[in-house]
Amino acid sequence: MNALFLILNETEALNSILEDFVEVGVHGATIIDSQGMGAALTMGDVPIFGGLMRVMHDNNRPYNKVIFTVIKDDRVLDAAVEVVNRHLGDMSKPGVGLMFSVPVNNVWGWTAPVNDD
Repeated sequence: MNALFLILNETEALNSILEDFVEVGVHGATIIDSQGMGAALTMGDVPIFGGLMRVMHDNNRPYNKVIFTVIKDDRVLDAAVEVVNRHLGDMSKPGVGLMFSVPVNNVWGWTAPVNDD
């Protein structure tokens, strides 16, 4: 069992990713509005640093979305990762986002869907 986290800077892809998650067996996810540290510093009261950050970041997206979900089946996890890669392309490019998974030992409060194994 794993938790998949996606920090999505290209928020216009959110609905398509969520729709495809359902298609591959992801039964639920939580979406949180977020802001990266660079964006927060750019908007802060440090004019020299803020100006430097604005020059360094060509992608002017002050906010992003964090999607996370707990997935029991490794095949579903692999399919969900493939969904994200298909929608976002090369995640090593600046400004696209960040995705990672972590093992989950226990879950409390999870109501499994009827069709879950």
